[in-house]
Amino acid sequence: MGKSFGRFWCRAGMETVRRIGLMGLIAWVAGGVAGCAATGAPSASTESGGSATTGEPAGLRYVALGDSYTIGTSVAFEGRWPNQLVARLGTAAPTLRLVANLGVNGFTSEDVVASELPRLDALRPDFVTILIGVNDVVQGVPSTTYRTNAGRILDALRARLPAERIVAVATPDYTVTPQRAAFGDPARQAAGIRTNNGILSELADARGVKFVDIYDLSLRAGTDRTLVADDGLHPSATQYALWVDRIEPVVGGLLGR
Repeated sequence: MGKSFGRFWCRAGMETVRRIGLMGLIAWVAGGVAGCAATGAPSASTESGGSATTGEPAGLRYVALGDSYTIGTSVAFEGRWPNQLVARLGTAAPTLRLVANLGVNGFTSEDVVASELPRLDALRPDFVTILIGVNDVVQGVPSTTYRTNAGRILDALRARLPAERIVAVATPDYTVTPQRAAFGDPARQAAGIRTNNGILSELADARGVKFVDIYDLSLRAGTDRTLVADDGLHPSATQYALWVDRIEPVVGGLLGR
């Protein structure tokens, strides 16, 4: 999802309306899509202190992969869950340093394969998180195709990193938000999200990769609107903090803390 879900893409005017979809249109109304370069190509959101220079700050180089839930559409920079995760871990070694957030509005699993994975070698990550799947559901990508792409993503990560340096995170359920009906039948879409979460969990487990399930936390947004961003669709920084309550202990354990 993006500055409002839709083609949480940020190829302003460079993709077709079919690719953008309703979610993308809402994104433009909400204030544009985050993470776009002036050329219209997706750009990494590189954190302060994350430049690859001599004498760079301490910490494992962390790259976050995904869609609008990773880039943190409609929340402040520090409210994004990857940023909150790094802040929660603190500075005691070993810790993480977020060198790039490659999340792009509207990206599907296929987009991660095509546009995010190729950037990893230059970024030299020591730790990676992956959260992807909602736009596959919204765009009607078959679960079999999602399975293939998710497997390719995890295999590409395992080729670069040991399993204990990768974490997969579940997709939340946007169908409990005020914008629930904007992207298809809520019951059907919720079922699709659960299916993709099950696939990612299964694939991660088969590769020894930790999977963190935050799906149940996202359901609280159905009755607690403080957990929904101002766009009426994406998680708020408050909800992301709940995610980090669950993600941080897993990451800490993997880091041997």
